[in-house]
Amino acid sequence: MLSRRALLGSVLLPAAPLARAGGVWPDRPVRLVVPFPGGSSPDLVARALAEPLVQRLGQPVIVDNRPGAGGNIGTGVVAKARPDGYTLLFTIQGPLVTAPLLSKSLPYDPQRELAAVSLIASSPNVLVVDPALGVGSVADLVRVARSRPLFYGSVGNGSAAHLAMEDFLARAGLQMTHVPYAGFVQVAQAMLGSQVQAGFMVPAAAMPQVRAGRLRALALSSAGRLAAWPELPTMAEAGYPGFEATSWQALLVPAGTPPAIVQRLATEVVAIVKSEGFRQRLLPLYFSAAGTVPQALDTLMREERQRWGQLIRRLKIQPE
Repeated sequence: MLSRRALLGSVLLPAAPLARAGGVWPDRPVRLVVPFPGGSSPDLVARALAEPLVQRLGQPVIVDNRPGAGGNIGTGVVAKARPDGYTLLFTIQGPLVTAPLLSKSLPYDPQRELAAVSLIASSPNVLVVDPALGVGSVADLVRVARSRPLFYGSVGNGSAAHLAMEDFLARAGLQMTHVPYAGFVQVAQAMLGSQVQAGFMVPAAAMPQVRAGRLRALALSSAGRLAAWPELPTMAEAGYPGFEATSWQALLVPAGTPPAIVQRLATEVVAIVKSEGFRQRLLPLYFSAAGTVPQALDTLMREERQRWGQLIRRLKIQPE
């Protein structure tokens, strides 16, 4: 859930000179690491950001997909990179917020080794099922899940999709086996093959399959309905008041990156994210543009760590 403070922290930063030893930043291509596969929602939003960023920085911005371990592999690559402004991270909240709580061997420390630049976009999640289950509502899913074992997919341990499902299962008094995948594309493929029967997904990944009749949507994890999908109820309307789990995406850099570079990046990125062109690029993906200063992203991550940490402890979800 995005705090009001985070969403309001979208003031443009003043430009700053970036002279450094050996030249002015950037004087060579910038690498944007996305720790999820090509075609995933983080990849699509990252590429929508990278295109105008090329013009604003005057250098190529190369999207580098490094999927695996729920985003932890690519995130670790950036955390260990030189803090010189040439390696950026575009990721979802899982590797930043909940992975440290749910992994016994995380190869990085997001609070110590990464620095915030901007919150880029957010989206609700949608609960989808394999039509072969024969369910048409959340209540139907609960009934079936009580009668036989089911599996659910997510984009990794600690992802919003994972924790949203665990929250739902706890509220409904159910158990399902969690199967993590590299991205939502892989979750959808697994559901199409009946390897998993349910899961929360971002609408951008779910909607094409739902429209084609290959998956069935039951409810949204947002507080209100989506204007682009008005017939789909929320989880609260389906009988789970207060249920809310938002997916968000953000830009970060290795800790120790010069403040002037972070400031320049935030200035350029916020200008892009606030533009009508970028907002239009996000509409088909069901994401809302944010665009915040670094401090607002820091606040959001701190609040999310506290919120999901409480859920993890309450549900006794064990590290993997």
